Amino acid sequence: MLDRKKRYLQIALNSTPGEGAEIISQLPSSERILIEAGTPLVKAYGIEGIRRLKDAWEFQVGNDFESYIVADTKCMDRGKTEVQIALKGGANAATALGAAPLETINYFIASCQDSGLDSMVDMIGVEQPFKIMRKFKEMPTVVILHRGVDEEAFDKNKPVPYIQINKIRSSFNTLISIAGGDTIREVQRAIFNDANIVVVWKNFYNPASNTGQLAEEFLKVIK
Repeated sequence: MLDRKKRYLQIALNSTPGEGAEIISQLPSSERILIEAGTPLVKAYGIEGIRRLKDAWEFQVGNDFESYIVADTKCMDRGKTEVQIALKGGANAATALGAAPLETINYFIASCQDSGLDSMVDMIGVEQPFKIMRKFKEMPTVVILHRGVDEEAFDKNKPVPYIQINKIRSSFNTLISIAGGDTIREVQRAIFNDANIVVVWKNFYNPASNTGQLAEEFLKVIK
């Protein structure tokens, strides 16, 4: 269960379950770290990939607290089916796209509620998220404001959508996650603009000797 009073670092793992497990083994045991089975990993390794990250994070944290895994399914259709995939992998949360049909988003959120998972709706590619959110039957647990990897690669001036945080915060009762900024400065801006969760991945794509230190540095910024 996510605590609205806390700020979280979500580490997206996108390569292989083996490398993901090695990265996890170097992370500090902090309840403010959420582990994400990234979309490339989920597509390549499915339920087993999610499960291997879950097992690795459970082993790392021991009995200190309950591990938290996000399955970044980016559901566009078949809301209930993809929630069940995340659930079978041991995930605590799944994601759907804000660009999905409204029927799918509503079905996805309801299915997450029925299954005991947190629902996360990713607004990548959505110009005005708050307009779509007005149509939801129920609010998701988390709304993700997201500058995509390809967007940044082809347009270096494309901003991380910090500006959307206050618009959503003032109208809707949901946690807000920011994805698409991986530097310390970008993480600081996300927290300054009142994000609850900051997603990073570039520094955690492959195992490295300084992986644990990097996570500690990000955690110090996210307070």
